[in-house]
Amino acid sequence: PADLGALTYCPSATPPNELNVVEVRLAGDSDFDVEALRRNFYATSSCGVCGKASIDQVRLQSRRRPQAFTVADDTLLGLPDTLRGAQAQFERTGSLHAAGLFDVDGSLLALREDVGRHNAVDKLIGSFVLDGQWPPPASALMVSGRTSFEIVQKALLAGLAFIASVSGPSSLAVDLADEAGLTLIGFLRHGGYNLYTHAQRLLHQGAALTTVPTRR
Repeated sequence: PADLGALTYCPSATPPNELNVVEVRLAGDSDFDVEALRRNFYATSSCGVCGKASIDQVRLQSRRRPQAFTVADDTLLGLPDTLRGAQAQFERTGSLHAAGLFDVDGSLLALREDVGRHNAVDKLIGSFVLDGQWPPPASALMVSGRTSFEIVQKALLAGLAFIASVSGPSSLAVDLADEAGLTLIGFLRHGGYNLYTHAQRLLHQGAALTTVPTRR
């Protein structure tokens, strides 16, 4: 946020999408590296890298080291129901994804919904940033769909270290989580889950656990 000087809607945008186009001006003392952006391209909210650049080009470095904490698996098993129960818009429409941030005791800190799960993650992280509450305390990100490379990348850049999902991750998501030190959980449902990376943050207490080997 400190790098931003001004953020305004573009006057040239035409209806009905005049609120979807913005102009960003950087602060005078910003050290924003335009060439680095051109080299790395950008991470979109779409599903997949989409051929914009190689995976190595869009692997970005986290500004924070992954956190050291543990989450008990009986706490973990309760996250999907808590997430689903808090989805007010899904209850009305049946067609929205959700991203929620939970503390290590399973309490829901915040939730955001969107038709795209990537957008829901952006909204969730952005809500904390705008309120001046980022980084949050030790916490886990829970998403309602599968975990893509981009979602792991967003979590990494935000300094989150624990990601869980009711569906499976992509192989690229697993690779990035493994090399970056993030704990990645998938298929969290029906009393069980798959553990893909970094078990040190998981306190196993007897839930049905499948440990999935990573590629080395």
